[in-house]
Parts: sequence; C-alpha cells; structure tokens
Amino acid sequence: MPSPGRTRRHAARFETQQRDLSTFLVAWSDGIPVGTAQILWQGCAAPEVGERFPGCPELNGLGVWPPRLRSRGIGTAIIRDAETRVRRRGHDLIGLGVDDQNPRAAALYLRLGYRDNDCRYLDRYDYLDDEGSRHEVADPCRFLTKRLTGQAG
Repeated sequence: MPSPGRTRRHAARFETQQRDLSTFLVAWSDGIPVGTAQILWQGCAAPEVGERFPGCPELNGLGVWPPRLRSRGIGTAIIRDAETRVRRRGHDLIGLGVDDQNPRAAALYLRLGYRDNDCRYLDRYDYLDDEGSRHEVADPCRFLTKRLTGQAG
C-alpha cells in the first residue's frame, strides 16, 4: 500500500502501536494488504476535538488500496473491527475525522451510524516527497462520532 513520497506512514503507525498508543489495523486479501487504519487510543490531536470529546478513541487513516477494491466492504470491515476493539477496551464512543473533500467517505460513515456533531477542525500533517522536501498540509475536516453502547461485540 502506498505512502506518499519518503514518508513511512505505515511504519510510523506500527511504531505507535508498539508504544501502546494505537492499534494498527490491516485488512488482507490473498496475503496482500488491501486496507489499513489505526485506532488512536488517546483521541484526535486537534484541540477543537479533544475539548469536545476528551478520551474518545479516534479511528484514523482509513484507506483501501488499490482504488478498484473500494466499495467492496473492506472499509466497512475495518470500521466494524475497530468498533469492536474500542468497545472491548471499555469505551462507549468512537470518533473519526472526514475531510471536507471526501463526500464518499462521509456517506459511508453516516450510513454506518456516525453522527455529525458540527465539530470542525484542521487535520494537520506533513510528509516528505520523493526529493526529500517537507510539505505541510491542513485539511478542513469534521469529526463524527458513534455511540457503541448496547451493541453486540
């Protein structure tokens, strides 16, 4: 699965898991990774989100690759697995951010029971391109949440 430029995004996620700050999820098909996400146990780093939803684990970085495999249930399976893991750790709320430029993902999350709380923030991150230049990104997002109380798991 690709990671932009020289950024070792998947390796960094695995390293975060080794420190017990996250759980890195990988969906496999015939021995090939086709989807990833990460549960950030300390929640979203954006202050606007942390103030409104303190202690709420965040499902972050959900992706399915290659694009031809999207809309086949892989993302939904990753989300369901994340919800089960969050519930088993004793949390009754899970959240995730969705980029304003990704209406397809937003539709999936809303269909799966996530609620728009009118919690807006900038998702800030950086990456190194193939030449080693650092790029800073600030994507406008909204934070969606889902109550997990009473669900089977």
